[in-house]
Amino acid sequence: MYLRKKNNLLGEQVIWHSHVIKKNAREYLHKHRAMLLWFTGLSGSGKSTIAGVLEEELYSRSISTYLLDGDNIRHGLCYDLGFTNFDRHENLRRVGEVAALMVDAGLVVLASFVSPYCFDRQMVRSMVPVGSFVEIFVDTPLSICKARDPKGLYRMSDDGMIENFVGVHAVYERPVFPEIYLDGRKSVKYLIKQLLEALICRIVVSGGV
Repeated sequence: MYLRKKNNLLGEQVIWHSHVIKKNAREYLHKHRAMLLWFTGLSGSGKSTIAGVLEEELYSRSISTYLLDGDNIRHGLCYDLGFTNFDRHENLRRVGEVAALMVDAGLVVLASFVSPYCFDRQMVRSMVPVGSFVEIFVDTPLSICKARDPKGLYRMSDDGMIENFVGVHAVYERPVFPEIYLDGRKSVKYLIKQLLEALICRIVVSGGV
């Protein structure tokens, strides 16, 4: 269980305030369950593209969503963080806290982050109610990711311009038992169909894929 530390300055005076409107009431309003769909995989695996297309599909089915993307988050909430192991951990801790609030608001949150370490992914999982976290592993071979290299990061890594790059210099810990496994070599259309079928079973989408 991930435990949040209290503010050292205020100590016991920092008390969680309970509100009348709860998550289940918000889910009733949205007419679907709230969940956190966590896309993990190497840079260039296709996870952001897949998450974006899935959000469009969910939106077309009147599902209330929000997409948290790694690069977008680093423009604001995490602009002050780098890519050391500590900074990666803090980046995901902040993202997890924001995602947990959005889940409490009754949304289906799609989060696309490399998130290379099992410990960090488990940390985020522990921030939301049991059964509300769906780990989606986009398993794309490194050779394909490097061939795609949409941001030129692998090239810069090979040229020594980027250090601690996941998949090259730093390890990526593959999910052992992800709720949903996606073969990144397959087409986006195929993977979206697979995702929708899996999410129907979790009562996120109501029938008729």
